[in-house]
Amino acid sequence: MRIVVMSDSHKNLANVRKIVEKHEEADLFLHLGDGERDFEDVMALYPQKSYDHVCGNCDFYSLAPTFNMIKADSKRIFFTHGHIYNVKYSLSELLFAAQGRGADIVLYGHTHISHSEYIDGMHVVNPGSCSGMGGSATYAIIDITKAGIVPVIVKL
Repeated sequence: MRIVVMSDSHKNLANVRKIVEKHEEADLFLHLGDGERDFEDVMALYPQKSYDHVCGNCDFYSLAPTFNMIKADSKRIFFTHGHIYNVKYSLSELLFAAQGRGADIVLYGHTHISHSEYIDGMHVVNPGSCSGMGGSATYAIIDITKAGIVPVIVKL
């Protein structure tokens, strides 16, 4: 299973479209907030794809949840924008919340800095900002295979 994860598009619809168009083979696209409208526009353009998202601190008047948990190929994925877990200062609150839910994969955004690490039995991934704010535009690909979980950060 291939999951494409993006965050912090901040009104850069063109980059969200590029990512979705580049990965037609993906099974699921996730957006981690701060660009909900961009993601909703892409969902309308490509309704045959599978999507999920959460709201970020800049997604004003959003009805989307601030975190979510899904199951993909028997792996539990906890995802959030991250602002409610203070990820700019520490990952401890985020990791505590994810561990309490039995997560195998933890996804977060908010910092605009890509990051991938294996911590306490969980793959912890921040795809960075797909808008390119503060540096290079990045996103993540998570492959879930029989051999294991393979997260990769990709520059757009």
